Amino acid sequence: MTGLAAGCIGALGTLYFSGFPAVQSAHVSTTPALLAHSVERSSVPPQPRPSPSFVEAAASSVDAVVHVKTLQRSAPTSHPWFELFGYGNPERIVQGSGSGVIIDDRGHIVTNNHVIEGAHEIIVSLNNNRTYAATVVGTDPSTDLAVLEINAPESLPFLSFGSSSDVRVGEWVLAVGNPFDLTSTVTAGIVSAKARDINILQGNPLTREYPVESFIQTDAAVNPGNSGGALVNDRGELIGINTAIASRTGSYSGYSFAVPSAIVEKVAGDLLTFGEVRRAYLGIQIEPVDEKLAESLGLNEVSGCAVVAVLEESGADEAGLQPSDVVLAIDEVPIANFPQLQECISKYHPGDWVNVDFSRNGQIQRMEVKLKSKDGEDAVAEATPTKRKQTWIPQASAGLCELPEALKYTLNIEHGIQVDALAYGAFSQSGIRKGFIITAINGEKIQSAEQVARQFDSDEEGLLVEGVYPSGQKAYYGMAAKP
Repeated sequence: MTGLAAGCIGALGTLYFSGFPAVQSAHVSTTPALLAHSVERSSVPPQPRPSPSFVEAAASSVDAVVHVKTLQRSAPTSHPWFELFGYGNPERIVQGSGSGVIIDDRGHIVTNNHVIEGAHEIIVSLNNNRTYAATVVGTDPSTDLAVLEINAPESLPFLSFGSSSDVRVGEWVLAVGNPFDLTSTVTAGIVSAKARDINILQGNPLTREYPVESFIQTDAAVNPGNSGGALVNDRGELIGINTAIASRTGSYSGYSFAVPSAIVEKVAGDLLTFGEVRRAYLGIQIEPVDEKLAESLGLNEVSGCAVVAVLEESGADEAGLQPSDVVLAIDEVPIANFPQLQECISKYHPGDWVNVDFSRNGQIQRMEVKLKSKDGEDAVAEATPTKRKQTWIPQASAGLCELPEALKYTLNIEHGIQVDALAYGAFSQSGIRKGFIITAINGEKIQSAEQVARQFDSDEEGLLVEGVYPSGQKAYYGMAAKP
């Protein structure tokens, strides 16, 4: 306490005496003119700035942010004690929890891929306490994003996309989600930084899929369970999907990271349209520009991405980009580092043209580049229906889809209907897992969801459901026809 007081007094003393002439005579006023002037100005109390209010932004967000619960079943492991006493080995069940954001009134939800990865059942709870089984429309591990769908009878509240490109460091933002299973939690903070690359996403060299990281960093409190939730601006617009935290304990320590809405909107749109992400590539390998490199290349600023290599037959190769060129902007959006380059290019499709500003031998130039896919294609294929129609069977609390011909061929079966979604009910209680293919019920060959519904409505006391999993494992399940 003494040290604190002494420090404050010392600071005040320095502030008072610094910059003023020493007193030469007792007749000289001990209040110099500058000091008197400053006292006169400070006599008018400053007007307080209004505190930021997030009431409207929070009100429009909480109903559009959902609680995502997952159930993952794993194969039973052999245990000698169970075998000794003649019991079967119990199945392991792992539960998970996260958040999601409704992005349209048709029930499409964006969340993180790591929230639903490996899940056999996905249950979505709305802020009004209604619960629905969710199906996966598509996933993109490169950005850790996934799109879900629920079949809700009512029109759903949703968040509109805002422009993450216009977000500025220091701007107030809200994080909305379900940390620690606490639903509809809102926290506030500011944007601490943009275009952060924190090396948490893993690529797949075999499929030539590489992570895209250009996170918005904030100091809004985000904890386990917030993953997949919304980062919104003070107007209630979605500007990011909360994805990660920087922590040594696993809980909030001051920094959180969100996928920018520019990436989210493109990925979600592709998954809903094509069932996969159609990602564009410039076709260059780069290295960051440091002071030494900037000097050697004749750059006025230490900024941009220096081209190390140009891939053959890529858009950059055909346009004429060369090693030692430094990319400075894409369509007039400044590029200072690799994450910014990734974020900018990720908004485009193969076949799109972009203007590339670059420096060559100290001279700034511009060229048009036609982007291509990783396979060298320079056009987006026509959208084709990739999503199977799902029929919900209330008696089974399950969604059923027609069986793809490729899966029939792989399993060498001629008929069946596949379990595509599960809620708590007859199927899940009996042990059926998502993906199970029903081939027969009580000896009747099953080829449609309507047959399954009729079996539940029959006068039979019980049902014997037989089928096979995509892995080839056959299984049989017994259950009551009527509760």
